[in-house]
Amino acid sequence: MTEHYDYVVVGGGTAGSLLAARLSEDPGRTVALVEWGPDDRGEPRARALRRWAEMLEGEHDLDYRSVPQERGNSAIRHARLRILGGCSTANTMISWRPLPADLEEWVTLGAQGWDPATVLPYYDKLEVPIQPVAPRDRNPYVADVVATAAAALGLPVQDRWNDGRLDEVAHGAGFFEVGYTPETNQRGATSIHYLHPAWDRPNLSVLTGLRAVRVVVEAGRAAGVECRDDGGATSVIRCGREIVVSCGGIDSPRLLQLSGIGPKRILDDAGVEVVVDLPGVGENLQDHAEGLVVWESVEPPPDICASGWDAGAMLSVEGDPRQPDVLMHFPVQAWAVHAENYGVRLPENIVSIAPNVAKPASRGRVAIVSADPDDPPLLDPRYFTDADGHDERILLAGVRAARRIAEQEPFRSHLVREVFPGPEVVTDEQLSAIARATHQTVYHVSGTCRMGADDDPMAVLDPQLRVRGVEGLRVADASVFPTIPSVNPVVTVMLVAERAADLIRGAS
Repeated sequence: MTEHYDYVVVGGGTAGSLLAARLSEDPGRTVALVEWGPDDRGEPRARALRRWAEMLEGEHDLDYRSVPQERGNSAIRHARLRILGGCSTANTMISWRPLPADLEEWVTLGAQGWDPATVLPYYDKLEVPIQPVAPRDRNPYVADVVATAAAALGLPVQDRWNDGRLDEVAHGAGFFEVGYTPETNQRGATSIHYLHPAWDRPNLSVLTGLRAVRVVVEAGRAAGVECRDDGGATSVIRCGREIVVSCGGIDSPRLLQLSGIGPKRILDDAGVEVVVDLPGVGENLQDHAEGLVVWESVEPPPDICASGWDAGAMLSVEGDPRQPDVLMHFPVQAWAVHAENYGVRLPENIVSIAPNVAKPASRGRVAIVSADPDDPPLLDPRYFTDADGHDERILLAGVRAARRIAEQEPFRSHLVREVFPGPEVVTDEQLSAIARATHQTVYHVSGTCRMGADDDPMAVLDPQLRVRGVEGLRVADASVFPTIPSVNPVVTVMLVAERAADLIRGAS
């Protein structure tokens, strides 16, 4: 094992596993993938899609917490997975192509070269198997919710989502397309489908149990990565061509800041020497805030599913029909911990609908608080703080739409009564207060190292994903998004990694 490589990819998650595998396709280039956590090949929970929830809040989860929220839920646990495959070992693999309207929005914000015509063809290159939830995994109870949602909200039932039919009118209800293998329930993690097949390439070194604590910058160029192993020993992995940070929406800006790349005020307060004063690092944080409506059900749903979160709906409320405002999930089992924390006593049999704010206007931030990598970062999503109240309005619209679904058959016959927020909660003020106090994250923190135009002082990256002010350093993960996609973003992260590989190879 050499300590000098052409390319060093930091972070073996959804983007990093894919990117390292793609870069190592060139036998003339050496590639190191540095992952803080363990190898996922010996972790059965990381392979079965139905076991996704077992990966949360356990030994692989960094389990970040936010600062108290002014207008949102302060008790959310923000999962980030420290294991090869990253968050694609613990998500539900709901897989959407990014909507053209979302990519067009990126271009208007300075991300030239990220238009639909350039980005969407990468979807056809993906090696992750993506298909509609298989008939064997379609829960009949959930099928009734889909049929009722379509009737109640005036939506078409969609049997496919990723074939271009959403390009002009992005709405519908149905079972999702999912990254998995139905016969085995093996999830579509990029580690499984990209990295594992590449493992034995002589030019690829997968370095697990090694935490990157600082990018070493010499004479304005990223020259190496300072790492620390589980025993506390430090080393520097040298890099001859490019370092790519792929640590995710929280840890990518955190690593840059620990390396002296970020807002001078934050670095000074943390006691970190400023290498590049880059004010946008850690800013522009976005997340999908998800509301909840829970009913007592006549019977529990059957135990049939791909992941348990296999279907839902999208609809426009007040905006562009090409860019939905509300995205709903119809879970087999209710994720109601925040309702219980609020004091609601739930009956034995429950069912829920979870609507989220698809295009949030609120912006938060992440920042280091000291030079010690062991100190958790300050995480402040600032949910529901946008000036014109867009996010609050959309959350309310989503909750009310969920209630409309419960008023119609065949879903209504499954229900006894609404138990949360409760039928007595009727005014906008009442409903908003409860929904904001109990909302969940969909674990989609993004935008914190966003790309943009050269004249944008808050753009951390140029449209080639290069960090401004440092040669030989890029970022490739959800943090690069100028704005969060309307839909679950795991595929968009994969497309970023695929395009990053081409950008890097084109620069060699």
